Amino acid sequence: MPARVAAEHPEYNRAAATAVRDSQRLSTVRPVGRYQVNEPFNCMDPASHRPVLGARRMNRRTGDAAESKAAAWLTDRGLTVIGRNWRCRFGEIDLVLRDGPVLVFAEVRLRGNPRFGGAAASIDARKRQRLIAAAQLYLASRPALRQRPCRFDAVLMNDAAGAGLEWIRNAFDA
Repeated sequence: MPARVAAEHPEYNRAAATAVRDSQRLSTVRPVGRYQVNEPFNCMDPASHRPVLGARRMNRRTGDAAESKAAAWLTDRGLTVIGRNWRCRFGEIDLVLRDGPVLVFAEVRLRGNPRFGGAAASIDARKRQRLIAAAQLYLASRPALRQRPCRFDAVLMNDAAGAGLEWIRNAFDA
């Protein structure tokens, strides 16, 4: 970028400096035993000298545990699990179940800290639209299920152990 343009756009310089700093921090690769760690240095456990489980992987494991708990709870209530974690370009459907003749798309939400709103508040209009689009694609890929009536349920939890589990049938309409 010419100096004149950089002088006229000081925000470009700040953004470029931030991008360089972030790429340097994130591209720090250190050998740790058999592992190649591509994370900042503060992600090391000082006792074992191994990488600490990343927050993203930790959230994934917690979410998987919550989905397993919700699937078991709904199965006890008479629903049959057809699929789990069905992914497409619109997002993910946590649980696909059958309740008699009705096909149920269930969204499992876990909120350990209600400070930013509860689990129900996290299913906003954008999330609902993505779930509806994913469900339409799911039905399009399975001709045998297209004619079944469908509904969207929400399973809300306060922690992964299932405390405060709440099942909202027909949480929203398509």
